[in-house]
Amino acid sequence: MSNQSTSYYVNRRQQNWSRNQNTTRYVSAIKLGPVAHTVLVALMIIVLGLIYVTQATRTTGYDYEMQKIDSQIADYDQQKSELEIENTRLTALETVKNSSVAKEMTASTDTQYVQQ
Repeated sequence: MSNQSTSYYVNRRQQNWSRNQNTTRYVSAIKLGPVAHTVLVALMIIVLGLIYVTQATRTTGYDYEMQKIDSQIADYDQQKSELEIENTRLTALETVKNSSVAKEMTASTDTQYVQQ
C-alpha cells in the first residue's frame, strides 16, 4: 500500500507569479466532474431548505403557543367581566337593603286578595 497525499505543492516558477503575490499554492489531486458538482450544489440547496423549514416550523410552534395564551387571556377577560357584573349586582342589593328608605319600611300585616 502506498501513502498518497491528496494535494501537492506547485512551485512559484511554474506559475509565473509576480512580486507581492502568494508564492505557493496547493492543488488538490482529486478532480470533481460536472455531475459531482451538481450533486454537491443540490445537497447544499437541500440542507439550506431543511434549515429554512425548521426555522419556519419553529415560528409556527410559537404561533400556536401564542394563540393558546391569547385564548386563555380572552377567557380570563370574560370571567372578569362576569365577576364584575355579579359583584355589582350583589353590592346593589346590599346597598338597597341597607339604605335609609329600606330601614324605614315596615312589613305588611294582612294581605287580602280580590275575588271575582
